[in-house]
Amino acid sequence: MTKSKIRKKILKIRKKNNLRKITLDSNKILQFIKKIIKGKIIGGYYPYNYEIDDLSILNKLEKKKYEISLPKINIKNQMDFFKWSFNESLKINKYGIPEPISNKVIYPDVLLVPLVAFDNKLNRLGYGGGYYDRYIQKIQKKKKITTIGLGYSIQKIKKIPTDIYDIKLNFIITEKEILK
Repeated sequence: MTKSKIRKKILKIRKKNNLRKITLDSNKILQFIKKIIKGKIIGGYYPYNYEIDDLSILNKLEKKKYEISLPKINIKNQMDFFKWSFNESLKINKYGIPEPISNKVIYPDVLLVPLVAFDNKLNRLGYGGGYYDRYIQKIQKKKKITTIGLGYSIQKIKKIPTDIYDIKLNFIITEKEILK
C-alpha cells in the first residue's frame, strides 16, 4: 500500500473512532522521559486532527521545571521549535494549528512527535510534508535528540514504506505499549 493510501485509511479510522477519549498515562510518560534523558528542553506539538493530546504531558513537565517548546512553520516550509509556556498566547498558522508567538528558537533534548501511522521498526508516517524528518535531520547535526512518537495502538500497521528521507524514531508510545 502507498503512503498516501495508508495515510487516508488511518486518518479515517482515527477520526471515526473519535479517539480523544483514549489518553496516554502522562505520569508513565514523565517517568519514562526522566529515565531516558538528561536534558530539560522538551519539544511538543499542539494536537490537531485527532492526534494524541500531549498538552497534559507538557503541562506536567513545565510544572517540573522542564523548558517547553512548540513548532512554528517558516516561509520556506521549514520547522523550528520556539520557547513556550502555558501562560503565553498562541497564534494560528496557515494550517489552522496554534503556534508560539515567541521568537526564541530552542533545540529540544526530547521531541514528542505526532504520527499518522507507525510500525514495529519505529518508522513513522506523518501527513506527508516532511517537516519532522527535515527538522530531526537538521537538529541531529547540532545535538543529540531523543524522539518519541505518540500515537494510538490502532495506528500501528505491519510495515511503513520508507525512503531515504524518512527518519526512524527512538521510541513510540501508545496507550498499550512502548516500542524501543
